Amino acid sequence: MLYQLSYLARPGNDRGPLRGDATRIRRYHRTVATGGHILVVDDERSIRRLLRMYLDEAGYTVTEAADGAEALAKMRSGGIDLVLLDLMIPEVDGLEVARRIRADQPAVPIIMLTAREDEASRVTGLEMGADDYVTKPFSARELVARVRAVLRRVQGAEGPSGPLRAGPVELDPVSRTCRRDGKEIELTRLEFDLLAELAAHPNVVFTRERLLERVWGYQSGVGGKTVDVHVANLRRKLGKDLPIVAVRGVGYRLDPAGP
Repeated sequence: MLYQLSYLARPGNDRGPLRGDATRIRRYHRTVATGGHILVVDDERSIRRLLRMYLDEAGYTVTEAADGAEALAKMRSGGIDLVLLDLMIPEVDGLEVARRIRADQPAVPIIMLTAREDEASRVTGLEMGADDYVTKPFSARELVARVRAVLRRVQGAEGPSGPLRAGPVELDPVSRTCRRDGKEIELTRLEFDLLAELAAHPNVVFTRERLLERVWGYQSGVGGKTVDVHVANLRRKLGKDLPIVAVRGVGYRLDPAGP
């Protein structure tokens, strides 16, 4: 990654990691900022500076980390609401950082940033519990919109208040617990929200795009693969008889009668 700050900051540049006119984008985001403390983890100072600039102007507090060890230390200090995490960082790599964050602070959302475009890396990141995956180059406006959407969903989302069933699985949206045959099973935040959305609307067919809107809060650039990976994780954790039915060419529905 050989991006230079002078190149990235060039107004109207449509090929750098952060595209568009910076002044116009800052003016736009001042009107829609929601606040929050963002940890930006990237080994390139120029990337960190630009992310700080756009996030600052959007109303967020920003803390920087240049490597995985520093990122984990900042996380231990507490107070982080969301992590923007590059996969290709020194000391402790991004996937391991994500794994440790997810183990120690499972409520903190993670958006992964990387130049990698291969599907294997994308799927691995999602399986580690990332909320989204953004490849460089990316739009500053889109990035801030994603941060805002994830934080809005995490901090203010309202869902069903009563118990939900998905075949042999019972969900309690209030305590956010998942049980199968009386045994509690740990789900990530997004896994829980996805299963709860399907269980709250039995027999309703959701397209992948609609699930992205309702569960993730926006249309993810990762596309439908995001949903597929989380469904696969749910089946792995809860059993192949979990009654989530794939509707070919469309999406998914929950069959209350079971598989």
